[in-house]
Amino acid sequence: MKRLKAFLVLALASVSFAVFAQNKDLPMTEGKYKPTDESLKQYKYPDWFRDAKFGIWSHWGPQAVPRQGDWYARGMYERGYYDCAKETYRKPNGYYNYHVEHYGHPSEFGYKDIIPLWKAERWNPEELMKLYKRVGAKYFVSMGTHHDNFFLWNSKLHKWNSVNMGPKKDVVGLWQQAAKKEGLYFGVSEHLGASYTWFQSSHRSDQVGNKAGVPYDGTNPEYQDLYHGQAEPGDNGWLTKNPVWQRQWYDRIRELIDDYNVDLLYSDSGLPFEDVGRTMIAHYYNSDLKAKGKGVVYTCKQTSDGRWVHDRERGVAEGISEFPWQTDTSIGDWYYRTGQKYMTGEEVVQMLIDIVSKNGNLLLNIVQTPEGDLEQDVLDILEVVAAWMQDNSVAIYGTRPWKVYGEGPSVQGNQEKGHFGGLKDVRKYQTSDLRFTLKGKTLYTFCMERPTGDIRIQSLGLKTITGAKVSSIKMLGSEEKLKWIQNDGEVVIQKPARLPKHNTVVFAVKLK
Repeated sequence: MKRLKAFLVLALASVSFAVFAQNKDLPMTEGKYKPTDESLKQYKYPDWFRDAKFGIWSHWGPQAVPRQGDWYARGMYERGYYDCAKETYRKPNGYYNYHVEHYGHPSEFGYKDIIPLWKAERWNPEELMKLYKRVGAKYFVSMGTHHDNFFLWNSKLHKWNSVNMGPKKDVVGLWQQAAKKEGLYFGVSEHLGASYTWFQSSHRSDQVGNKAGVPYDGTNPEYQDLYHGQAEPGDNGWLTKNPVWQRQWYDRIRELIDDYNVDLLYSDSGLPFEDVGRTMIAHYYNSDLKAKGKGVVYTCKQTSDGRWVHDRERGVAEGISEFPWQTDTSIGDWYYRTGQKYMTGEEVVQMLIDIVSKNGNLLLNIVQTPEGDLEQDVLDILEVVAAWMQDNSVAIYGTRPWKVYGEGPSVQGNQEKGHFGGLKDVRKYQTSDLRFTLKGKTLYTFCMERPTGDIRIQSLGLKTITGAKVSSIKMLGSEEKLKWIQNDGEVVIQKPARLPKHNTVVFAVKLK
C-alpha cells in the first residue's frame, strides 16, 4: 500500500510538472499585448466604460434555490466539529442545519441535487433588460460561473451547465441577446478561480452525530467534475496552487470570452495565477484589437497600475483615483434570501454619485428570485433610481472628476471602512455634504441630502484652491431662476422656492 501511495504521489507530481511547463506556453491570440506587467500597462481604458458609469449585474444561479443567500453550496457541507488544537467547538454553518432539515444529509442529497431544482421559470431577460435600461444602466453583467462550478453558458468543456441541466437554457447567451437589443454593453463574471479550494468542504464528513464518518457526496468519483478533486495539503488559499487546475481555469474562461465576445470580464479575486492570468488578459485585449472592437474591460480585485480596472467589492475609493475603477455591490445579499433587507433607492443614488465623483463606475447586483423575476420591493427601489436618473443623468454619464470630489462632513475625519478596504459603499450624509462631476465647463454639484437652507459651496470661492469663476447656475429638473452670489470664500445659492421631489438635488454650475 505504501508503495502504491508513493507511486501515485510521483505520478501526480509528474503530471503537475508537465502541466506547469505547458502553462508557460498557453495558447493565446498574439498581438500588441504580451503577458507581462509592462506590456499590459499599454492598456487604454475604453471611452464607453468611462462614460457609462452605471452597470447592473445578475448574480444569480442554483444557489438561489434554497432562498438562504450567498455561499450556500459551500456552507451546506460545513458541519460543526471540535477543534482539538484550539480546544473549542465550532458550531455548524446555518446552511448545513437548513439543508439537513429541508433536503436531507449531504451524503445523500448534495449540491448536485439542488441544481435540477433551479428552473428559472419566471425569467424574462428581455423585459428585465428594458427595465434596467430605463433605470439608467449602460452595461449589463451576467454571472458566468460562481464558486459552485456550475456554468451558465453552453460549454463544450464542462457538462455541469445551464443548457444541460436546471433551466436548460443558455443563460449567458440569452442575457447577451437582450442586452444587445437594448443597446447595452455586455459582460460576464467568473468566480471559478476560487472554486477549487472553496468547494473542498464537499469532500468531508460529519465528525459527530449518527452520520459521523459518512463521506459527503463530493467524495464520490462520479461527481468530481462538479466538486473538483481533493486539494493537496496546504492548498487552501483563495486561489489554488495546483497548475492542473490553473490550466483548466484558463481553458474554460477563454472558452467563455471567445464564444461570447464579451465587452467586460470580471474575476472575483486578484489577478488569477500570475502568468496564467496575465496570458488570459493579453489574449482578451489582443482578440479585441484583432476584431477592431470598441475596447474591452478586464476587472479584478487588485490595484491596476493602468493594466486593468481595479474592482472594489462593497467599498469605494477614498479619493479621486488616477485610473478608472469599479465598485461591485448588491442591493441586498448576493443571492436571494428570504426576509433580507435591501438598500433604499436613495442610497443607491448617493452611492453612484460618490463613486462617479472619484473616477469610478458602479456595478450593482439586482437580486432575483430563484424563479428569475424581481419582487415588488426590488421594483420599487429601481423606480426611485429611474426617476432620479430621468432628471439628473446628464450629471453622471460622460463626466470626469473635478479638482476635488466633494466637501462636507463626509470627506473629513475618520470614515467607516469598506468590507475589502477603501470606504464603505453605503454611508450616511448630511445636508452640507456635496459631490462634484465635470463635463466641459459645467460643474455638476450634488447636494447629497435634501437642502434645508441656502446651499454653500466652499470649493467655489474665488480665493480657494480651485480659483474657479462662475457664470451661471441652474437646478436640474427645474426651470426656477436661482439667486446666487460668489465671493472670495464660497458660492451661496439661495434655497430654491420649490425643490425637485428627489432626496439628492443637483445644480449645474457653469464655469467661465
